[in-house]
Amino acid sequence: MGVLSALPFVAAGNACCCLWIVSGGAAAAYVLQQNQPMAITPGDGAVVGLFAGVVGAFVWLVLSIPITLLIGPMEQRLFQRIMENTGNMPPEFRQYMGPYIGGGIRLTIFFLCMLFVGPIFSTLGGLLGAVIFRKPQVPPGPPGTIDAAGPAG
Repeated sequence: MGVLSALPFVAAGNACCCLWIVSGGAAAAYVLQQNQPMAITPGDGAVVGLFAGVVGAFVWLVLSIPITLLIGPMEQRLFQRIMENTGNMPPEFRQYMGPYIGGGIRLTIFFLCMLFVGPIFSTLGGLLGAVIFRKPQVPPGPPGTIDAAGPAG
C-alpha cells in the first residue's frame, strides 16, 4: 500500500475509494490467514489491517521523499505554467501557493493523512479480507468417526 501510494501516477488509484489502502489491509489479512491453520476472525483482520495502515504510512514517507526530490521541480514548473495560463487567479494566491508545491509542507500534510486516515481504511480492508479469505471450518473429527451428532458421512 505504501509503495503504490507513493508512485506518481499509480497513486491516483487512492482517489478511487482509497483503493491501495483498502487492498493493502485486505492483503495483510490474506497473508495472516495463509499463516494460520484455523480461520481468522474479522477482529484479527481488523488488527492486521490497522498495523498495515500504520506501516504503509511510513513506507509511503520513506519512498515519497526521494520521489519528490526527483519529480518536485517538474511539478513546480507545471504548476507555475498552469497559474500563468489561468488569468482569473488572484496574484495573492499565486504568491501563497508557489513555494508549497512539491515541497516539504505537502509531504507533511500527506503523511499525516496517510498516518491518521490510512489506518481507518486499511482496517476496513482487513475486515473485508478476513471475511473474503477465511478458511473453511474443519470438521471436528477424522472422517468416518461417530460423534454425538451422529455418523459422519
